[in-house]
Amino acid sequence: QVQLVESGGALAQAGDSLRLTCAASGGTFKEYVIGWFRQAPGKDREFVARISKSGMITYYADPVEGRFTISRDNAKSTAYLQMDSLKPEDTAVYYCAASPTLAALSDSADYVHWGQGTQVTVSS
Repeated sequence: QVQLVESGGALAQAGDSLRLTCAASGGTFKEYVIGWFRQAPGKDREFVARISKSGMITYYADPVEGRFTISRDNAKSTAYLQMDSLKPEDTAVYYCAASPTLAALSDSADYVHWGQGTQVTVSS
């Protein structure tokens, strides 16, 4: 079973960049699709980005397309979310999640392993 630990969340200003890290242990990392989700106060958890098992295919939610970049290093069992041009509306707890389903995209129900989350706060 895969355990996921996020890090890299911080307080940032609008326009800044942050890189979140998702470190995996206890499983075969390359066998999982990795997704990033976020949850803002008072809102439902929403999909942010997803990367295929090989890292060759990525998929983004419209609000972050062109600003965020998801990547992974299977040799290090680690995934990343590079967040550029941050906006106050990006403020949320960010979670990484793992799915064994090849076709997993934006539906959180497809993801079976979740990290504890890391807080990102963007001030204007």
